[in-house]
Amino acid sequence: MTISTTPMTLDEYLNYDDGTDNRYELVNGNLVQMPPESRLNERIALWLFTQFLHNFPLACLSLKTELAVSGSRATARIPDLTVFSEELAGILQALPRATVTLDMPPPILVVEVVSPGQQNADRDYRYKRSEYAAREIQEYWIVDPGKGQVVVLEWVNGLYESAIFQSHERIISPMLPTLGLTAKQVLSAGESESGS
Repeated sequence: MTISTTPMTLDEYLNYDDGTDNRYELVNGNLVQMPPESRLNERIALWLFTQFLHNFPLACLSLKTELAVSGSRATARIPDLTVFSEELAGILQALPRATVTLDMPPPILVVEVVSPGQQNADRDYRYKRSEYAAREIQEYWIVDPGKGQVVVLEWVNGLYESAIFQSHERIISPMLPTLGLTAKQVLSAGESESGS
């Protein structure tokens, strides 16, 4: 749901506070309220966070960090999970707000968990794909419970090359070569491991 009636700059967005706990993204200058996450989406992001801890220091992982991206107007996204380089983690540690601006190095990996609905799928598969490629984010995961797949996009020469993983297929990740997870484990947030 679009909130703003006049386009906002990134600075105006970063200083916006309506006194609520609502989450917003800035999309082409428009303030857009993000719906609450489904419990499954939250579980998937949290579970991946715990799995990524085996490969990255805690300071390099974040849930729901704001990320400025290029668009026709100011745009800021909030990926479900973000992996920073050690350089970027150091920069963010010194700041009062966890926002990756355009003058900072990009994250090295972002994960989006697709919420139900065609509009959400378009946002994650189309718009964010081009925005994250423009930021030169090395790897972008689209976890899609509705389609039963995990898409891993690797940034190569300005574009993303994609690989789709389903069911018991082992996810191949250039950034996480020893991860050893299947699409099913990710989509069920590890429930199959515990026998739940």
